[in-house]
Amino acid sequence: MNFLTIGHRGVMGVEPENTLRSFVAAQQAGLDVIELDLHLSKDGALVVMHDADVDRTTDGSGPIAEKTLAELRALDAGRGEHVPVFEEVLDAVKCPVQAEIKDEAAARALAEVMHRRDLLGRVEVSSFHDEAIAEIARLVPGVRTALIGSRFGTDIVDRAVETGARTVCLNIRRLTLEVVEHARKADLRIIGWVVNTQDHLRLVRALELDGATTDYPEIKRTGRFTA
Repeated sequence: MNFLTIGHRGVMGVEPENTLRSFVAAQQAGLDVIELDLHLSKDGALVVMHDADVDRTTDGSGPIAEKTLAELRALDAGRGEHVPVFEEVLDAVKCPVQAEIKDEAAARALAEVMHRRDLLGRVEVSSFHDEAIAEIARLVPGVRTALIGSRFGTDIVDRAVETGARTVCLNIRRLTLEVVEHARKADLRIIGWVVNTQDHLRLVRALELDGATTDYPEIKRTGRFTA
């Protein structure tokens, strides 16, 4: 399998995260997959933003769940970009997408879009939450899923197997050889995040991971040559 480079919220190291500008830049840089985050607005729109609140990444304040799509659209998400909805991203770029969901409600909304637009081959769904993974797998048979871990032991592998995930996306700063070996025995694909330095990239290569999630497009170029 080829080594995958995944653009974290686009290329958030150089462009406003989770914006169309960031996703287009990731595609132009040749990253293999674009990673993004999904939340539901007050009126049920599937919007692309990492936090539950708009405060950090826009000029507004308050929870996404308490704002309508129109109210979210009025915000500046950086460099004049607006908060996109999921389907806008699908139309703006052609590369595969890894969509992170935070709960079962987002899983249900995402499932509807996946069925309507026949996205089984293009979209992998990731989450920190086992219940969200189980829900999307129930609603979209055959969907590719990934369980994310920040603080974990070998239990992350057992949880992935239990939910039917075929990939684990793991914090590179906490990843151990023991976890990697356990994941390999379970035939899981392993992605490291967030890989922004040559030292982290060398570690990813030494552990023979399947890919890296990065904030910077340079990782795509240097990743080809790092042993």
